[in-house]
Amino acid sequence: MNRIDFDVEPAEAARIAQDLQQGRTLPLSWYTDPAVTAAEIDRIYSHAWQYIGRAADVAEAGQFVTADIAGRPIVVVRDRDGSLNAFHNVCRHRAAQVVLEECGQRRTLQCHYHAWTYGLDGSLKGAPRSKSEADFPQTELGLRKASAQTWGPFLFANLDAAPEPLEAQLADVPALTAGAGIDVDDLKFHFRVEYDLKCNWKVAIENYLECYHCPNAHPGFSHVLDTDMSAYQLVLEPTLAWQNGPLRQLNAGAAAEATGYTGRDGVVPEGRYFAVFPNMKVNINPGLPNVSIGPVVPMGPNNSHGFLDYYFGADVPQQWIDDMIVFDNQVGAEDTVLVESVQRGIRSGALEQGRIMMESEKLIAGYQSWILDKLTAKDA
Repeated sequence: MNRIDFDVEPAEAARIAQDLQQGRTLPLSWYTDPAVTAAEIDRIYSHAWQYIGRAADVAEAGQFVTADIAGRPIVVVRDRDGSLNAFHNVCRHRAAQVVLEECGQRRTLQCHYHAWTYGLDGSLKGAPRSKSEADFPQTELGLRKASAQTWGPFLFANLDAAPEPLEAQLADVPALTAGAGIDVDDLKFHFRVEYDLKCNWKVAIENYLECYHCPNAHPGFSHVLDTDMSAYQLVLEPTLAWQNGPLRQLNAGAAAEATGYTGRDGVVPEGRYFAVFPNMKVNINPGLPNVSIGPVVPMGPNNSHGFLDYYFGADVPQQWIDDMIVFDNQVGAEDTVLVESVQRGIRSGALEQGRIMMESEKLIAGYQSWILDKLTAKDA
């Protein structure tokens, strides 16, 4: 990838780090500056594992899926020997996207433009008229390698050919998911929800990283989960931050709701919400087995796009799913209003920095420190 002309020099990084320790945010200009967004894509997204879809779509030989990682097209394919391969979906001829379909099954990966044909291992098998070219370097023109791995039914990709393993980025998420009463291998995909936000991607993630706003902005969520400071847990780890929300206790003598989503009717005793750095959400709501997972992707400094894939246990009834989605959609609609309001405030230029509540918003402080480290100039 080309380097982007944005570096935080070590002395400036030290000053900003001190600000973060004292409860001041990153410079708010970082949420509107195109150069910062370009640097984030180049230095953060391009080296992080991204959730892209369902492992079931690449279970058989020749099955493939395509995706974009912050604008970079990739293709993931199952080889005949059972290996899972990933490549930059860019033809080595004149850079056309090789595979246009979202998913399918092929014996080879043939470019739609000039029919350059690649094996499922990425090697160039043939190029029309190449025999008439003197010293045509066929063995040097395979697809550029990327990486793919799975966790249960979830498929991830990384633009790097040899990144750190997925397990390093996910850290405790698989164990904590199992500890919430969910067997990911029993989950079944149901649907994908896509959304667009008129805000910087970091604004969306930072909103997700705190529940300080929940009692005021999410009355329905706070009715089901105990969002009081003494009950709602915040945990910061090197590659992720997560929140644990217990069910709100019923008042003595009060009966649970007879209809709608309550979270009180299954093996999952509490809500667990994981932000895997830099941009992935993994949500578990209390009740019956459920996971929603997906990224928030920068679409420019003032816009972002996201999606969530919803998975449920094999025996979860449709009515429970419908009720939970009503609950989830309400929270999402409320969050959209919040984050777009923040972006308008940032764009106004009224403030150079914001203030972090160091107890209730400590995950934001940790996340912003992580972002700062990724954007700080490193010695060559």
